[in-house]
Amino acid sequence: MSAILNVQNLKVSYGQSEAIRELSFAAQTSETLAIMGRNGMGKTTLFKALMGILPTRAGRVELDGKELTHAESFRRVAKGLAYVPQGRMIFPTLSVQENIETGLENVKVKKVPEEIYALFPVLWDMRSRKGGNLSGGQQQQLAIARALVTNPKVLLLDEPTEGIQPSIIKDIAKALNEIRKLRQICIIVSEQVLSFALDVADRLMVIEGGRLVHENKRDEVDAQLIKRYLSV
Repeated sequence: MSAILNVQNLKVSYGQSEAIRELSFAAQTSETLAIMGRNGMGKTTLFKALMGILPTRAGRVELDGKELTHAESFRRVAKGLAYVPQGRMIFPTLSVQENIETGLENVKVKKVPEEIYALFPVLWDMRSRKGGNLSGGQQQQLAIARALVTNPKVLLLDEPTEGIQPSIIKDIAKALNEIRKLRQICIIVSEQVLSFALDVADRLMVIEGGRLVHENKRDEVDAQLIKRYLSV
């Protein structure tokens, strides 16, 4: 089966400092992939490069067989790549409904699908409330909902559990598993919480110093080894 997302020998630099070093991986439709690593190891840099927010020095990015390596961010979204950044970046003065509707810009039907509110019932209850008045966990659900209405083939989630209480983390894991089943999309999360990664991911990779240093299927994961990579 051909990969929906194919990344080959990707290099990303900040000035003279190489942040991503010849990194390669492939992800399949209906697969959830967790990319794990400590802060500063390159997870966010990788996601920003995949979205075209950061330029790449070398390498190739393909989505569904089409090259995106030098495409602008909005073109990547139109081709089926969606991104929920670290910190969520919702619009605090817009209502929940208006926040979600900002994702409908390139979609033919300008209406929030009912399944979005079915996945995140709290957003339906709070649809008239300003985004800035939601808790961190509710804002994370809002950011995921906004990304989903673009009808992505691949959904990138950067540190989705950061600053969120454990009960909401469980809700987000459940929603992501449901999304993958309903939409048959590829989900890639960058993460430091191993229990969450094990709840959602088919494969776990570890990034260190901008390189992939470890990879395993969920049922073959050596939890102690990954914890050593994640410990400071």
